[in-house]
Amino acid sequence: MAHKALALYRSTQLTSEEERVRQHTPLVRRIAYHMISKLPASVDVDDLIQVGMMGLMEAARNFDPDAGVQFETYASQRIRGAMLDELRSADWLPRQARKNMRDIEAALHKLEHSLGRAPSEGEIAQAMGIALSDYQNMLQEARGHQLVHYEDLGEDEDNDQLDQFAADLGGNPLELLSDLRFREHLIEAIKRLPEREQLLMALYYDEELNLKEIGAVLGVTESRVCQLHSQAVARLRTHLKDWIASR
Repeated sequence: MAHKALALYRSTQLTSEEERVRQHTPLVRRIAYHMISKLPASVDVDDLIQVGMMGLMEAARNFDPDAGVQFETYASQRIRGAMLDELRSADWLPRQARKNMRDIEAALHKLEHSLGRAPSEGEIAQAMGIALSDYQNMLQEARGHQLVHYEDLGEDEDNDQLDQFAADLGGNPLELLSDLRFREHLIEAIKRLPEREQLLMALYYDEELNLKEIGAVLGVTESRVCQLHSQAVARLRTHLKDWIASR
């Protein structure tokens, strides 16, 4: 009798795991396509989906229904974590793209202090001594040079992406992301963005629209949205660096 009960329990548990995976497979694709829009073209969305499915299966296997959290919330964290681990294992943003963004941020910093306002794309390109089209290509190629998501990154001392972000800004990663003043300053920096870039960030991060959908709202192409997003991130990073330097 005990053996039959154990077999029934294992069968029920397996069915429950399989059902969770089946029901939440679209969640993996949704997270993958939302993440891929922030990453360089060299990153394959199918690779993200594959590792995301592994994260989903692990979540289904380890989920505790009595833990007081919904499975979708728990699974989302494990799926994102699996995808981020995959990204950390490769140098997914080319070195030249990183250098280009540092050059853009340096030009932004100089112009914002001299002009007392957010410079236009033409002004930034002129300050860098390049054509506007070349500047826009740099923004396009730098897709993936992002501000981190608090919910995507745990408090893990081995978190390379978070450590790199903090190193770029000159601070301790855990202290920066847990500091309420940091978050308040980030909100203020977003408010100082040009109106169209504010709208773009709200549509992307708050409404979770993809780049194509945002392009339809703004009346521009998907690639143009990508450029504007990279530019907005560069502006925000510049403001955050100033704030950290003044601490």
